Amino acid sequence: MMNYFSGTVKQISERAITLEVGGIGFGLQVPSGSVFPLDKLVHVFVYMHWSNEQGPSLYGFATELEKAVFILIINCSGVGPKIGLAVLSDLGPHNFLQAIQTGDEKMLSRVNGIGEKKAEQIIVQLKHKVGQLIKSGVDLTGAQRVSEWHTVVQALESLNYSRNEINNVMQYLQKNYGQSNCSFDQLLRHALSHLTKQV
Repeated sequence: MMNYFSGTVKQISERAITLEVGGIGFGLQVPSGSVFPLDKLVHVFVYMHWSNEQGPSLYGFATELEKAVFILIINCSGVGPKIGLAVLSDLGPHNFLQAIQTGDEKMLSRVNGIGEKKAEQIIVQLKHKVGQLIKSGVDLTGAQRVSEWHTVVQALESLNYSRNEINNVMQYLQKNYGQSNCSFDQLLRHALSHLTKQV
C-alpha cells in the first residue's frame, strides 16, 4: 500500500499536479494545486481510489491529516472523491473537523455538491469517527499551515485574480516564505504586494 511519494512537482493546475518520481510522472488529483511548489522536491501523501467505471485514480495531499480526512469523507455513503476534494479545498481539514464536531450543517452545506440533507447525513455518520481520528494521534503538524495557504488562494480568487496570477504568486510565496511562520494576514500582504509589482 502506498503511503506517500517523494518527488518533484513538474506541472500544476487548479486541482491536479504531475509529480515526477524516479523518472515517472504521476498525475495526482489534489484539493488545491497552488499549495505545491513547482520544480521542488516534496513529500505528497497518496491515496489510490478504485471505481468500477474509471479504474484506479491517484489522489495527493500535503499533510497526513488531509489524507485521513479525505478517506473519512469518501467512506460516507453517497459521497465520492469529487466531494472529498471539494471539502478540503473549500474548508480545509481543520474547519471540516470542527464542523463535524459542532454539528455545523451550514458550514458543510457551503461546499459545492453538499446540500443541507447531505451535510446532516455526513455529520451523523462521521461524528464518532472524527473523535476517534483525533484521539488516534494523526499528525496535526502542518495542517493549520496548509489551511492558511488554502485561505490565501481563496482570498485571491475572491479578488478576481486569474488562475495563472494565483499560481505564480503562490510559487513566489513558497519560495520566499515557505519556511517562515507568517500568519495568513502577512502571507496575503506579501501576495498582494508581489502582484502589484507585476502590473
